[in-house]
Amino acid sequence: MFDRLIYFSIHNKLIIGLLTLALVAWGGYSLSRLPIDALPDITSNQVVVYTVAPSLAAQEIERLVSFPVEQAMATIPGQVEVRSFSRFGLSVVTIVFEDKTDIYWARTQVSERLREAESQIPAGTGRPELAPLSTGLGEVYQYLVRAKPGYEKRYSATELRTMQDWLVRRQLLGTPGVADVSSFGGLLKQYEVALDPERLRSLGVTVDEVYRAVAANNQNAGGAYLDQNPTAAFIRTEGLATSLADIGSIVVRSTSTGLPVLVRDVAEVHLGAAVRYGAMTLNDQGEVTGGLVLMLKGANAAEVIRAVQQRMATIRKTLPQGVTVEPFLDRSHLVDRAIH
Repeated sequence: MFDRLIYFSIHNKLIIGLLTLALVAWGGYSLSRLPIDALPDITSNQVVVYTVAPSLAAQEIERLVSFPVEQAMATIPGQVEVRSFSRFGLSVVTIVFEDKTDIYWARTQVSERLREAESQIPAGTGRPELAPLSTGLGEVYQYLVRAKPGYEKRYSATELRTMQDWLVRRQLLGTPGVADVSSFGGLLKQYEVALDPERLRSLGVTVDEVYRAVAANNQNAGGAYLDQNPTAAFIRTEGLATSLADIGSIVVRSTSTGLPVLVRDVAEVHLGAAVRYGAMTLNDQGEVTGGLVLMLKGANAAEVIRAVQQRMATIRKTLPQGVTVEPFLDRSHLVDRAIH
């Protein structure tokens, strides 16, 4: 057999040469596509379910949220273990599967069981959701959203956070290989209705009435259409609040004399921010906002970072004047130093 192979190779040098060149080209292409990272990802095959319930203590989180989710996951085949931790306002349940289990099949099974778990969780307590398909080593790119020198007083911490959430993050989510983008720092903008107990008492209005009025009157609705041959007129009502004045003008109820009681009659409507437990600062230059790009499990870190960098170049062009995005952690630099 080997004699025939040697004989064929000697008398067909052109074919052997072409095959050798093809093999070298294929090897070079495969080398360029090889997923190289600084550290091996040894994370187990797992699916994480988290539930946010800001008003509940750890004991209620464990009894009302974590336990029903754990019970619902008990019948999924191929699982190795189910573990959880419950803390104030947060439940995290981790379902670990065998290494041979397809992760997307596992997430589908967990998603189906979550419907059962939701039926056992009291209404208003929280809604279980799947965590992004990433791992502890998926943090490949971190960046800052900050005002350029000379523009520090022009943009507040709330405005920077709004740009991060609505401009930067939303465009990054469409990048190939990106599982999620987490936001940090700044102030999360909220529209707040601060009730005045004295006004409520004097007008005979309850807190629940104000809550239901704001919830019911902050939405658009459709009314089908009117057929006016040969055209049709589509009917819609515009009730979505777009400003503080719109919220203040919502009718809560009517008095015995028929006069409307508005939200602004019993409360102060203003812009506020969600409660936060920390801040993001840059050296001694004050507050900034930032983001963390999470890589999809099994993706090529070098390709994902390259795609993020290209998308960042486009995002910078969409930001207001005086705002910039600056990376401060790039996994590609660590990879280059590790292999060179």
